[in-house]
Amino acid sequence: MRDVAIVGAGMIRFGKYPEKSIKDLVRESVEKALTDAGIDSKALEAAYVGSAAPGIMTGQEQIKAQVTLSAMGIDTIPMFNVENACASSSSAFHLAWTAVGAGLYDCVLVVGFEKLYDKDRMKSFMALGTAVDIENVMQFLEDFMKKQGKNESILSSNSGKSKSIFMDMYAYYTRRYMERFGLTQEHFAKIAVKSHKNGKLNPNAQYQKEVTLDEVLNSGDISFPLTKMMCSPIGDGSAAAIICSKEKAAQFTQKPIWVEASVVGSGKVSHDLEDTITKRLAPKAFEVAGIGPEDIDVIEVHDATSPSEIITLIELGIIKGEDAPRSIDEGWLELDGKNPSNTSGGLASKGHPIGATGLGQIHEIVQQLRGTAGKRQANNPKIGMTHNGGGILGVDAAAMALHIFKR
Repeated sequence: MRDVAIVGAGMIRFGKYPEKSIKDLVRESVEKALTDAGIDSKALEAAYVGSAAPGIMTGQEQIKAQVTLSAMGIDTIPMFNVENACASSSSAFHLAWTAVGAGLYDCVLVVGFEKLYDKDRMKSFMALGTAVDIENVMQFLEDFMKKQGKNESILSSNSGKSKSIFMDMYAYYTRRYMERFGLTQEHFAKIAVKSHKNGKLNPNAQYQKEVTLDEVLNSGDISFPLTKMMCSPIGDGSAAAIICSKEKAAQFTQKPIWVEASVVGSGKVSHDLEDTITKRLAPKAFEVAGIGPEDIDVIEVHDATSPSEIITLIELGIIKGEDAPRSIDEGWLELDGKNPSNTSGGLASKGHPIGATGLGQIHEIVQQLRGTAGKRQANNPKIGMTHNGGGILGVDAAAMALHIFKR
């Protein structure tokens, strides 16, 4: 494989944009990425576009890349529409990296977008709820709980109505970590406080306001231990990146961000809560990059809920399970801590327009490694990582993409 670099990245502020079309969202992020790279769109040889649910939300299916990019004058080049739940744009990035690394192209555009907000919240929840095995999910969960020796349901009566069904599933998984490592609801609230503090410093974040511990704990119960402020919001967004071969990158920048590892995997139907896709993929990603988890200086993880942040860091091997409570209490995950995590504000504060999330994470790591993250800049990071999961298969993520970058 050839060396591959990011030469440009751009994103719009995640939020609710009922007046904007998917063409508007994509145009804004792509123009920012092109400007950041200092190149003309005519230099692009291919485009990989990730999105998850525009068909349900807008009616646009099948040729989403061609429709959105041709509207801004990018056409005729090969375009690939990538759908992989919340991991859609990070999966698109993986495919683009593979193509450039293999020598098929020298300069490629990667885009992720989603228009998820609707005044009818049920429509949004229904879109999110399709990222499961529709035919078998209810029977699987019933069988799963029986195997656990419990006569109860993971899902509550209002799942998929006033909240995403994923929230109940995240809550169930989180409670196991509370029992195992002594984590408490207050620990998760502290993570949410940290996320919103970082989000305030991020001009691209959906929420840009600090919150207190009491505000998080009293923001409304979702599914214990989750409260409303611990859960990622519904919103729209788009993010983009320009990646190039080493030779082509030298024409555009003297400070490229190198892709050290790109690993994608899929989940499996299993009753084993210990055999997670994150645990399976992490060693592969670190091996490809030639580093260990202790070498990661800054990371963006898929915190659809605040507890997911610390759970993921444990599963990646960055934080030891027995150190989890202390890492939160002592500020290890803060901007100036030993393991700065979700410097962007994470999904909980930056937002989670699902198809745009992966590239939104990559955009943040690019800024951190360049040293251009402003007031939320971590302390001189050299190696960054992104963790982006999507959907549910069994009781684990259905799709996962891990990326490691180096300046």
